[in-house]
Amino acid sequence: MKRYAYYVFMVVAAALCSCSGPLKKERVISVTIEPQRYFVEQIAGGKFSVHCVVPAGQSPETFDPSPRQMAEIGRSTAYFRIGYIGFEQAWMENIQENNPDMPLFDLSKGMTLIHGSEEMEETEHRMAGGSHTHLIDPHIWSSFEGARTIARNTLDALITIDEENSSYYRTNYNKLCAVIDSTEAEADKLLKPLLSRTFIIYHPSLTYFAKEYGLTQLCIEFDGKEPSPSQMKELIDTARKHNVRVVFVQQEFDSKNAALVAEETGCRLVVINPLAYDWPGEMLHIAKSLAEGL
Repeated sequence: MKRYAYYVFMVVAAALCSCSGPLKKERVISVTIEPQRYFVEQIAGGKFSVHCVVPAGQSPETFDPSPRQMAEIGRSTAYFRIGYIGFEQAWMENIQENNPDMPLFDLSKGMTLIHGSEEMEETEHRMAGGSHTHLIDPHIWSSFEGARTIARNTLDALITIDEENSSYYRTNYNKLCAVIDSTEAEADKLLKPLLSRTFIIYHPSLTYFAKEYGLTQLCIEFDGKEPSPSQMKELIDTARKHNVRVVFVQQEFDSKNAALVAEETGCRLVVINPLAYDWPGEMLHIAKSLAEGL
């Protein structure tokens, strides 16, 4: 009797489920880094969930995803890459091969990219004991031109995969552009009066930002490695020559050498997070740190 009652219950439950229709599958967009998640969420609103592959606090230059994370990517409606960052250089081909039907969009499309030789010339990396291992500098989000490029490409990508909601995405895009404009206007006020146009940073993540404002970026990191004593001496001498006042260190890197440079030069040591989700807040934090003590 109990077995019969259980059978009846299961039949009724199945019938009720079939009447309610299939469960709606959540629509997900995967991105590589947290600043991308900010931009995509501002435009996508509630139409898509956004999955960030590289967790906060991890370096997207060296991050290796777990099988579970790769499976999460495979469940995505689309992948929005930032362009040329280490994780994408190492894994994007594999992601495409495993998910041939998943659309892939490059948010750096149309950006004026800084290549290795140009970057070294403009930011004095080699002179200062630092160089970048990328043929193309990937840190486009750390600039206002880059932010606008990412926003526009995000809008185009969302309309491509969900044209039905194009007017919704355009409205959100315009709101985001207003935020980018107001953030840039505030940064302009802070940075235009700068007396010292040179700053030190551990990893060269502000190349595009420096180019926008006519700043010189000196880097502690040398080809992704800790600098030698002679490279450290050259960097300190260069910093004194250019009257550097601030040393930036990113939270995912060891601050030991940055602290030593700051101590030897009398600079302020400031922790920044270019990989932060709060893109407007972090851009203004960097600008204010450069402007302090003019």
